[in-house]
Amino acid sequence: MRLVQFSLKKSGDAARMGALIDGGRAILDLPATLDGQARGGWLPAPTSPEWWNLDGSVWPLVRSSADVAMRADDKTIAQWKKSGRVINAEDAQLRAPVPRPGKLICIGLNYRDHAIESKMEIPKSPVTFSKFATSIVGPDDAVMIPRGSEKTDYEAELAVVIGRRAKNVPLAKAYEYVFGYCAFNDVSARDFQFADGQWQRGKSCDTFAPMGPYVATADEISDPQNLSIKLRLNGATMQDSRTDQLIFGVPALIEFLSSCITLEPGDIIATGTPPGVGFARKPPVFLKAGDKMEVEIEGLGVLCNPVTADQ
Repeated sequence: MRLVQFSLKKSGDAARMGALIDGGRAILDLPATLDGQARGGWLPAPTSPEWWNLDGSVWPLVRSSADVAMRADDKTIAQWKKSGRVINAEDAQLRAPVPRPGKLICIGLNYRDHAIESKMEIPKSPVTFSKFATSIVGPDDAVMIPRGSEKTDYEAELAVVIGRRAKNVPLAKAYEYVFGYCAFNDVSARDFQFADGQWQRGKSCDTFAPMGPYVATADEISDPQNLSIKLRLNGATMQDSRTDQLIFGVPALIEFLSSCITLEPGDIIATGTPPGVGFARKPPVFLKAGDKMEVEIEGLGVLCNPVTADQ
């Protein structure tokens, strides 16, 4: 299943949860579909972590409704469109699929070649930092170069969405706590990052965490450790690798983080970026207004974002 948050282009209403159906050509409006089915008639807000809670009361309803919709024939889908239960994908603006995670945890230097190009030692344990939730934007949203930065950079990453409360999770059980995966861009103001001596400000500027276009549930991705990952800048491929090059894979990260941090449904782990980032190139390549970034990860679609300057 591929879950999205969307709003209608014409009305610009608040975002709603949906599931892609009909080969991605249509969206099942989950609130419209589940209205009256939830316990006590209650459905969570689009920002609620309950949508990602594998142990909650909403997820079984989402799963069963989406499974039925994905098997529906053209006639049934046409009827649902008339009732407002399904909309054409072309009529929707996709938003960040997880707009307000409780925690957005990032992993640095997690591809061996990237650590080498950054002239840093191969880490012996995961290097962690965070991004603020206010940095999150969705597909086609502009990434804004902040005032005072002349060295804003791109970083294609695989993101993991946590699906249940996780504490002291052993390596062998780690995948049981994964809800799904999505494409992520860890945009970074290198001048802020390196001048501060720590990474928080340079990583957390507004718009510096694009994600999407959807979250693919864990059953859609047979092996997250063997996916093609690329970033294109204005059509030119800048990063081209595979997730089998991760130093610390998804299970190792969940085991490591949950040993000291309680992970919760809807939390996001961005697993690190492969080589080819802008600041390590010769000459360096930094983002400028008018650029277009595309993160493409096998099975997770293409995340596109234009670049603007802070006015």
